[in-house]
Amino acid sequence: MLKAKISNRFHERDGFALATINLDHLVKLGHDQAFLTSYQAQDFIVADGRPITWLSYLANQPVDLMPGSDMVTPLAELAASAKAKVALVGSSEAVLQKAGAELSRRVPGLEVAYVRAPSRGFDPFGAEARGILQDLDAQDIGLCFIALGAPKQEHFARLGRELAPRTGFASIGAGLDFIAGAQRRAPRLVRKLALEWLWRMLSNPLRLMPRYIKCILILPGQVVHALRLRMDASAVRRES
Repeated sequence: MLKAKISNRFHERDGFALATINLDHLVKLGHDQAFLTSYQAQDFIVADGRPITWLSYLANQPVDLMPGSDMVTPLAELAASAKAKVALVGSSEAVLQKAGAELSRRVPGLEVAYVRAPSRGFDPFGAEARGILQDLDAQDIGLCFIALGAPKQEHFARLGRELAPRTGFASIGAGLDFIAGAQRRAPRLVRKLALEWLWRMLSNPLRLMPRYIKCILILPGQVVHALRLRMDASAVRRES
């Protein structure tokens, strides 16, 4: 369903913003109004992390797992099929060049037409961001992969929906780093066991441990909220 919707957007030259939600985002959404506003501006939101899918099943509103890292190649294939030009924004110049070359190898016919690594301290609402978005619009870019991390990438996509309305924006975090080989993703078995979060934390504990502790702390409240949604939906069905 999502694939068909995005394909239609490419063919109709109608832009979109796609975000991938995880527990870290839920933590940020709880206290960052600007981030919440940017999330509300997204056209599509998919589940990036098994806790999100588990909570959706608890709420009896199941969604499929769709990490941003796994979406890069499929989205590039849809863009190539629609002859939509692609941009890579974020990370570093070296990573973007390698990622662009690898994507072009994986996806025949893909045109990576724009590559930009923003400056240090990049403001997703500032003059540099506006200049990039004006470039995307002027060059008729159909798909922009944003690798800035949250909340910058979602903020940038939100502004992009205003300044480059024909461009599709996909916030993919470290997706381009994985493709370029700049970061190593957890082995497939680790991902199947839902332990990718542990793999990542052990790779950089000083930076990631505080983040994951915050994620764990919000889980009980999210479970309660999911169960309430399930009960409310059941009550509505009984009444109807």
